[in-house]
Amino acid sequence: MMYIRVKWIHALSDEPVLLYSELDGDHWEVRKIEIFADERMGYASPGVSVGSTRLGEEPLPSLQQIASDPQFEPAAITQSEFDAIWAEATAR
Repeated sequence: MMYIRVKWIHALSDEPVLLYSELDGDHWEVRKIEIFADERMGYASPGVSVGSTRLGEEPLPSLQQIASDPQFEPAAITQSEFDAIWAEATAR
C-alpha cells in the first residue's frame, strides 16, 4: 500500500483543500479522506461513502504527475499518519 496527502490550492468553498488516499499497488484508491476549508471531513472506502467523498474511478497518477499541476502539492505519508486521519474522520 501507498499513502499520500494532496493539498489542493483553490478558492472553491464546496471542494476539499486536503485529500488523503490509501492506494493499492496499482494506484487504485482503497480508502480516502477529504478535508474542507471549514474543517468538514468526508471519507470513503469500498461500499462506504460519507458526505460527497467517493473513491476514484481511475487509478491515481504518480506523485510526480500530480505535482506537475501547480494547484496540487502532493506528498507521500506513512500508514500511521493516514490511519490517524482516518480514525479522526470516521469518529465524527
